[in-house]
Amino acid sequence: QVQLVESGGGLVQAGGTLRLSCTGSGMRFSIYTMGWYRQAPGKQREFVAVYTSGGNTNYADSVKGRFTISRDNAKNTVYLEMNSLKPEDTAVYYCKANGFGLKDYWGKGTLVTVSS
Repeated sequence: QVQLVESGGGLVQAGGTLRLSCTGSGMRFSIYTMGWYRQAPGKQREFVAVYTSGGNTNYADSVKGRFTISRDNAKNTVYLEMNSLKPEDTAVYYCKANGFGLKDYWGKGTLVTVSS
């Protein structure tokens, strides 16, 4: 049974830093593309960043230069380093695993709150 568990969320002041982690189990982690998405109150879930199984990364324009995605396949974990946080980054952050011919999996999310 595949599980993705996010951690690292919390309350931080604007300009601060947080590091999110997402650890997978029950899966061949290295073959999945791993992504971070977020959903702010009253808004749709949106893409934040992705790290493909082939080693490529991509970011939403709103987080480029501030957020960094990385992964450690040996630890079955993908990270999201978030710097220079803004109040508009407040959201529940979700981890997603997907790949060609593979089923999509989502974690349950971790809440990030940025105070002004």
